[in-house]
Amino acid sequence: MNNQYNNRRNWLKKSALSLAGLALMPQDTWARAVELAQHNNSTFVFQNTQSFNEFTPPIVKDDEQLRAILRANENPYGPPPKAAAAFQKEVFKGNRYAWKTLNDLRDKIAKKENVSPEQILMAPGSSDILEKVAMVFYQNGGNVISADPSYMSLINVSKAVGGEWKSYKLLDDSQHDLNAMATGIDINTKLIYICNPNNPTGSVTNADDLREFCSTISEKVPVFVDEAYIELSDNGLKDSMVSLVREGKNVMIARTFSKIYGMAGLRIGYLIGQKETIERINDITRGGMGITAPSIVAASVSLDSSDFEVMTKQKITEARKYTENYLESKQYPKLPSQTNFIIFEIPIDGKEFLDKMYSKKVAVRAFTFWDRNWCRVSIGTMEEMQIFTQAMDEIFV
Repeated sequence: MNNQYNNRRNWLKKSALSLAGLALMPQDTWARAVELAQHNNSTFVFQNTQSFNEFTPPIVKDDEQLRAILRANENPYGPPPKAAAAFQKEVFKGNRYAWKTLNDLRDKIAKKENVSPEQILMAPGSSDILEKVAMVFYQNGGNVISADPSYMSLINVSKAVGGEWKSYKLLDDSQHDLNAMATGIDINTKLIYICNPNNPTGSVTNADDLREFCSTISEKVPVFVDEAYIELSDNGLKDSMVSLVREGKNVMIARTFSKIYGMAGLRIGYLIGQKETIERINDITRGGMGITAPSIVAASVSLDSSDFEVMTKQKITEARKYTENYLESKQYPKLPSQTNFIIFEIPIDGKEFLDKMYSKKVAVRAFTFWDRNWCRVSIGTMEEMQIFTQAMDEIFV
C-alpha cells in the first residue's frame, strides 16, 4: 500500500507542471479546449503541428436552441429503458459508496469477455482510460504510433506529458497501414494505438490482418485497440481483438457504454488487458473513481438489453444509409463508415462551413487532414438526418 501511495505521489509531483492544462476530468478536456479556442478566436481547437486538426465551432449559449446535435457521435435512442429505470432507482442509495456494486459489474464484464476480473479496469468512460494510459506510459517521454487521422484523446495527453506522436496515413481504402506502423517502431516507441472502427473516419481495418499485426507486434511493444464503436460495425464483436488478451498477448482493449448503449452522459467504460498492465495503471491512478452508483447499475442492466442493441444498430444503419445516399447524390466524396458517423469532404473552409451549419441550428464537426477539409456528421434519428441534409442544400445552393 505504501509503495502504491509513493508511486502515485512521486508521479504527481513530477507531472504537476506538464499536466497543468489537463487538470480536469478527461471527458471535459475537449469542451474546455473548445472554450479556450473560442475565447482566443483560434481557427483550430488543438494546435497540432501535424496534418490533422479540428476547426473551432461557433459559440452556442444553449444547446436547446439547436435543431440537430450531430457532433459527438451520441446514440439518440439510449439509454435502454430498463437501464434508465435502474439508474433512477439507484439514485436514492447515493449516500453510499459503490465499490461492491462496481466489483459486481466488473465480474459480470469479466465473465462476458471470458477473462479474469483482475484483467478489467473500470473507468468513467473510455476516454478516461485513454488519457490515464497516456499519463502512465508517457511520464518519461517516448512516442506513440497511430493512424493519420485518428482519435486524438490518448495522443494529445501523451504529448502534454512529454511524448511524441508518429502518425501514418491510412491506406487508400481507409484501413490502417499496418506495415508502415510496424516499420515505424523504434527504441522510443512506448505504445501502438489503433482505433477500430477508426474515429473520425468510421472505417474498419480487416480483423484478420489486425489480429496478426497485434499478435506479432505486441511481442515488441504494447498495442492499444480502441473498440468504442465495434458493436456498431458490420461484424460487431466478432472482429474484437479481446481473444489476444486471453492468449496472454500484451494487448489492451478499450470499450465504452457510450455508443451502442446510449450512455454517453452516464460515463462508464472499461479496459481489458494483462493483470500486470492493469496493476501498472492502478499504481498511478485509481480505476473506478468517478463512476456513480446509478451509472454502474444502469450499465449492468444494459448488458442484458440485447433487443435494445439490435434496435439501435438497425435504426442507425438505416439513417446512415439515407445520409450516404444523399452525399453520393450530391457528389460529396466520403470515406467508408461502419459506425454512427460519416466523414466527407466539404468544398469550403471548415470554419466557414461550421458557421453556416450552426446558423441553421445544426451542430457537426469539421476537420482538416490530407490537405482537405472535412465534415464529420454523427448519425441521429432519421428526422435529424433530414434536417441535416436540408441544411446542406440551403448552404450549397
